[in-house]
Formats: sequence, structure tokens, C-alpha cells
Amino acid sequence: MHYLAGAIASAPGDPQPYAALEELWRDRPAELAEVLRGAPTMRLVLAQSYVCFLEGDMDGAARALGSVTGVQPDIAWGEAPWFGDTRFLDAVSADALAEAAMRTMDRGRVRDTESTRERFRPWFRAIDAVTVAARRPSPDALARMAILLRTCGLTDASFALCDQADSVERVMLTEVVRAGTWRELGDPEQNEAALKRALALDPANWSLHLDLADLRVEQGDFETAVRLIDQGLEHEPTEPTLRAAGAAYRARLTGSPTALSELIELAADLPNSSYRDLLVDHACAGPELPAELVEAARRIRKPLPPAPTSSL
Repeated sequence: MHYLAGAIASAPGDPQPYAALEELWRDRPAELAEVLRGAPTMRLVLAQSYVCFLEGDMDGAARALGSVTGVQPDIAWGEAPWFGDTRFLDAVSADALAEAAMRTMDRGRVRDTESTRERFRPWFRAIDAVTVAARRPSPDALARMAILLRTCGLTDASFALCDQADSVERVMLTEVVRAGTWRELGDPEQNEAALKRALALDPANWSLHLDLADLRVEQGDFETAVRLIDQGLEHEPTEPTLRAAGAAYRARLTGSPTALSELIELAADLPNSSYRDLLVDHACAGPELPAELVEAARRIRKPLPPAPTSSL
């Protein structure tokens, strides 16, 4: 089975390894199942995707192939013959294909290239087939699939899928995806308009207040950014990222030592180090801040190198 999975990896479109794996599945199902219950290596997950297809579990097959693609997107895994089979496309759910599409982006690889679009063409065909076949696909599923299209540079197709999602039901996620696409296209006004529509659909969503505040900061409007953060804090007063952004933007706007001290205290709880560093940069640019406090904040941004290990 490991050998067959390796053969599939070397040529995903070759039908012979799949035929051999199907024979193994028919002749020795218990032993194959035992192997597939082992540690989830990429080859095991790859084999599992085809076994799910053979067993009629099309949703599981899609999710497994999405996971493999996320680990190694430079291989055209979607060229697997079963992935374009009508039995798969007629049965896989829009929700499962959307989750699979999100899994392909797990490693955050940039895909706006012609070679990437060529490798992902089977995914685009699957999205087209499933969104047409589904009687009433959920808007969230359509919006998540639109993210993959955007990531691959197909912005017009991404917008079209968002419009299709709106025709089912207007939901916050669709506007967030649309906002991200406008951001990719370098249109801050359309980006902001979409974020505001998303906030109107979900007024208590603190992350939308933060997104709008960050957009204002990019435009140099720290006063509005602070006001937006305060609105978000009305809904989530203990959210660390929201509190840290508010402290950073107040420090930048007013030169408040108290705000900068608050940012220093909150920095350790921020999950995104690059965003933390950006907040520190903004805060340290505040007017007339104490030099020692600014230095303390910059030490957060540039951690000290590890101490040398003992030679004993």
C-alpha cells in the first residue's frame, strides 16, 4: 500500500496505481483497514482518500485529498481519475468540498501563478460541478470555496461565487470573503464597504470591528480606529487581540504611557507575532512617549537571542 501511494504521488493522473489499490481493497480489506488506522502520514491519508471513494464516502474522500494537497500543493493531486468522476461529483456535498478547499490552503502557500492554476484546475471544475448540482448549497460553503478561487488569482470567479451565495442567503462570511478579494485588488473603499455590510449582518462580531480599525490605521486615521476598537470591546471586553490593538492605537494617537504599558502586558497573549510586531511599531511612534517605555516595547518586538548553552 505504501508503494502504491508512492506511485500515485509520482503521477497522480496515472490510473494503474489506483487499480492496484482497488484490488488490494477488495482482496484484503481487513489488513488494508488496519494499515490505514496507523499514524496519519501523508501517504496513508492519500490512500485513504481513494478508499473513501471506493466505499462511497465522497465527503471523506474530498476532505482527505484536501489535506494531502495542503501538505504538498506543488503536486497536482486533483488529477486523480476519481476526483473528476461523475460518481464523486454527483455525490460530494458542497460543505465537504468547501472544507477540502480550505484544507488545500493550510500551509498558506501563494498560488496566484499560472502553474498553480493549472494544477488546481480539477478543483475549479469540481467547484463548478458541485455548485451547479447542489439544490441549495449553504452560503458559507460557497464563500469558503470562493476563498480558494481568490487565492489562485481568479478574482472574478470568486466574486461570482459570492454573488451566488447571496442568492441563497446573505451572511457575514460572504461579505468578509468579498472584502478580502477587494483588498487583494487594492481597493480600500470597496474593502471597507464590504466589511461594513458584514458588520451590519453580525454587529457583535469583534473581529470585524478590528478589521475595520486596522483598515483605518492603514489610511492613517487612528482616531476612527480607536473608536472602532472601543465598539468591539463593548461586545468582547476581554479579547486580548482587540485590547492590544486598542492600546497600540491609543498610544500612537495620544502618546499615552498607560496605553503603551497595557500593550506590553498584553503582548505575550497575542497568537500572531507579526501582528504583535506591527502593533508595537504603531505604538512606539506615539508622541512624546517615555524612552524607557518605548525601549521595553521594542524588546518585545525583537526578542533577545537565546543564551548560549553550557559546555558542561
